[in-house]
Amino acid sequence: MHLPSVASLLLSALPLTSATPINGHGNDKSNKGLDYYAKKAGLKYFGAATDSPGFRERAPYASQYPKYDQIMWKSGEFGQTTPTNGQKWLFTEPERGVFNYTEGNIVTSKARKAGMYLRCHALVWHSQLAPWVEAKQDWTKDELRQVIVSHVTNVAGAWKGQCYAWDVLNEALNEDGTYRESVFYKVLGEEYITLAFKTAAKVDPKAKLYYNDYNLESPSPKTEGAQRIVRLLQKNKIRIDGVGLQAHLVAESRPTLDQHIDAIRGFANLGVEVALTELDIRLHTPANATNLAQQKEGYKNVVGACVQVKGCIGVTIWDFYDPFSWVPAVFPGEGAPLLWFEDWSKHPAYDGVVEALRNKTNRC
Repeated sequence: MHLPSVASLLLSALPLTSATPINGHGNDKSNKGLDYYAKKAGLKYFGAATDSPGFRERAPYASQYPKYDQIMWKSGEFGQTTPTNGQKWLFTEPERGVFNYTEGNIVTSKARKAGMYLRCHALVWHSQLAPWVEAKQDWTKDELRQVIVSHVTNVAGAWKGQCYAWDVLNEALNEDGTYRESVFYKVLGEEYITLAFKTAAKVDPKAKLYYNDYNLESPSPKTEGAQRIVRLLQKNKIRIDGVGLQAHLVAESRPTLDQHIDAIRGFANLGVEVALTELDIRLHTPANATNLAQQKEGYKNVVGACVQVKGCIGVTIWDFYDPFSWVPAVFPGEGAPLLWFEDWSKHPAYDGVVEALRNKTNRC
């Protein structure tokens, strides 16, 4: 995700015990929801990210929690989830050496009870860092190496054995495919990438290790940059298992099915799995028949591409209920990016997703 709402940056966390391993089977096996159709199509899951109750955009919508929680955890629509904020550095290590897992554990515990796959997000990212990381202007290489190793070791260790996958590195690239000038890159260069993955592999050998970024959904210099990261790790014999395509898309300028297929196949050809990790398709509000039809086509294209390329293993939408989306706070005049409107009616895009998942085209 690009940026959270301002409210999310003000949250603090409290201690909580860790959850037990999650199997990804889901509680409700009778309802033929999106996860059912995804599994029938050969995917591992269709999921939705979620945040801790009462935080971020949920604050004015407390009366909607029961309906929201029923769909999220009990409807059979979703077989996977990702904590949108709770496992990020800002919450997990707010002070150097002081670790706090409350926020991540709230979602993790609910996922365990629902029997869902858990994607864990994100170990190393330039955004939503604890202030102490960015405030220090004179990090030495040795100091920052110790910081990365300590953070990855403790945070990945806290959920060891529970995560299907970890987004080890998030959004390390500029749009032209060059490396983002984060505090980590400025001090360590490419070494911070190899160090993060090497450490994560030691801490949780069963979790799939991912690079995750936005604007990787069609061929571009940025997709080439992400492929370079995969090859860098492979060349150094450091494990990388997957690439996450965030897929924060725009209805009015959506990629084509073929563009999505080309991008997914480009990563799959490197021997890593691919997942759509933060899917939403925003449109100019108020929504109308034209841009809702464009949104439906956008969802159908990107989910259909995942279904058609064998290396794509699952789809996660970045929450499912429009009032809880991050989009309006970051892109004024845009919104309605998910599959359920504020009144709980479904977007036409929901049917587009089902159509894509029920496509009989062979996976290639």
